[in-house]
Amino acid sequence: MANTVKITISPTQFYTWQNYRCAYEVYQPANSTNEGLPLLLIHPIGVGLSRQFWQRFRSQWYRKGDQNSIYNPDLLGCGESDMPHVAYNPQDWAEQLDYFLQTVVKKSVVIVVQGALLPVAIELVQRQSNLIAGMILAGPPAWPVITKNSSALQQKIAWNLFNSPLGNAFYRYARTKKFLRSFSIRQLFGSENAVDKEWLDMLVAGAENPESRHAVFSFLAGFWRQDYSGYLACINQPILVVLGEAASSISKEGKQETPDERMADYLGCLPQGSGIKLPGRNVLPYESTVQFVEAIAPFIAGLKTGA
Repeated sequence: MANTVKITISPTQFYTWQNYRCAYEVYQPANSTNEGLPLLLIHPIGVGLSRQFWQRFRSQWYRKGDQNSIYNPDLLGCGESDMPHVAYNPQDWAEQLDYFLQTVVKKSVVIVVQGALLPVAIELVQRQSNLIAGMILAGPPAWPVITKNSSALQQKIAWNLFNSPLGNAFYRYARTKKFLRSFSIRQLFGSENAVDKEWLDMLVAGAENPESRHAVFSFLAGFWRQDYSGYLACINQPILVVLGEAASSISKEGKQETPDERMADYLGCLPQGSGIKLPGRNVLPYESTVQFVEAIAPFIAGLKTGA
């Protein structure tokens, strides 16, 4: 069994991007001379979600003995970053992370991106390909969702509806433990028992600031919904697709798709794609943390050694 790696944990740090204060954490192995490529984690968007989503993953990564540094930022509108009242789109978050890579990380990374934040990673690799050595897609969206353009008018109508007293009332209900537990069981986790107190407490705390609703409403309005198949086909970096054996889709376009079909579609498009399925559903780094770490570590080690 690998020995747990002792790490140096920075307190929350901040940088300024476009006059906004953005938060991040860095985890670095203590006294390591062979840490490999650092990981850049991109957290999902949702009620109460922020960089805290990755805490279980980070703990298990070092418990297993891996020595890569981890950069874990809060996207604008989430966690401890500023929360301006704006409609966010993947380009905004990609520009934020591009600046973060250039000014804070300053070295090549492996992107680990959760779920439907895949468009942010795609936009980022378009901007900063030379600083991205590879990508890991944890539970990426259904193929019909990530390859279909949505109407800009529909997006605007949805945003205006959310950005109203009705939307504010919905968010007050959506951040209750009752709603969060029900939604997590119905849409995110494969096992009801996995929706534990730690998960729910994290979401409730993360949604305490009502200004966090703007990032969530931007996501729900679908500003990330467009056809990304052409972009994916042009990514030359190695990409590992990790899907849950019970992977599902919230969107109606993807409800009939099986995990095997989703995997085949992604691997058929990506120039250097490989894939693996794990127990669990849609939040594998949290629900199936041990298996997720075991699955991605060889891929990252292969990038480090040039394999």
